[in-house]
Amino acid sequence: MTDKKPIRILSGIQPSGALHVGNYFGMMEPAVALQAEGEALYFIADYHALTSLRDPEALRENSRRVALDFLACGLDPNRATLFRHSDVPQVTELAWILSTVAPMGLLERAHSYKDKLARGLPATVGLFSYPVLMAADILIYDSDVVPVGKDQKQHIEITRDLAVKMNETFGQQEQDGRIFKLPEARIKAATETVPGIDGQKMSKSYGNNIDIFGDEKEMRRRVMSIVTDSTPVEELKDPAKSTIFKLYSLVASKEEIAAMRERFLKGGTGYGDFKKQLFEKLWEYFAPMRKRREEILADKSYIDSVLKKGAARANEIADQVMKRVREAVGLR
Repeated sequence: MTDKKPIRILSGIQPSGALHVGNYFGMMEPAVALQAEGEALYFIADYHALTSLRDPEALRENSRRVALDFLACGLDPNRATLFRHSDVPQVTELAWILSTVAPMGLLERAHSYKDKLARGLPATVGLFSYPVLMAADILIYDSDVVPVGKDQKQHIEITRDLAVKMNETFGQQEQDGRIFKLPEARIKAATETVPGIDGQKMSKSYGNNIDIFGDEKEMRRRVMSIVTDSTPVEELKDPAKSTIFKLYSLVASKEEIAAMRERFLKGGTGYGDFKKQLFEKLWEYFAPMRKRREEILADKSYIDSVLKKGAARANEIADQVMKRVREAVGLR
């Protein structure tokens, strides 16, 4: 009887700026929980960030800050691998190889490209081929599970399409007839339901974010600026349509959520009071993480040592996969 290998879980986060509440509940909290399910690999996607970030110092600083914040939020480097995307340059080689079999029509149908153009990003080759690099991210580590929101599901479908294309084209070189395993998406609804202060999905690029580790005054200001309707204080309010209530539900206990819902439906409480209650709960919720963050900052070498160890493990896996790929396509 042979031991069953643990599943390998992969996820990444772009270093586009300070991490916010949407990042935490959308990616970081689920990632920390997944550490117990298998071998987890989490990368700081600095290659991907180059499609929108043009400031090299900001990119380096943001990448380090993501590592700091991720560790402060509970990532355990003894249970999960944390590394920078660019510390595994083999991924760009695999992206090129995948691009040689990637149908143009497949990429032209990618929602993310159209969405980013609509938000004003320039139409670059890098932006267009973004799904190919993402496929390389996933396939180069023989990933089994990729946790994503519904808005990212198409990227996993494209990854699987490219893996099948490679297996059909070059898989005859492999004993089991395939070069890549087909990863599975794990859809978590919360990844797309964290609203920003304007009610839309929280995003740094929309400017509607509430940062996790912002100072107290700034977090209070952002919470108090949440957009609400004009319902009078004395009238009942619909919690299902309230950004305040949705955010409060992420950080409060069941009893506290029930109590706020009752106050919404009863009337007599203004949105300003609900915002104050939300701020207090947010500040309290992230307090242990702020403390852990200060502890990490006090150890000047800790972040570098974690990233160095993570890069070594990521490269070990990537080298094994790339050896298989190069032999299959005829590069070795």
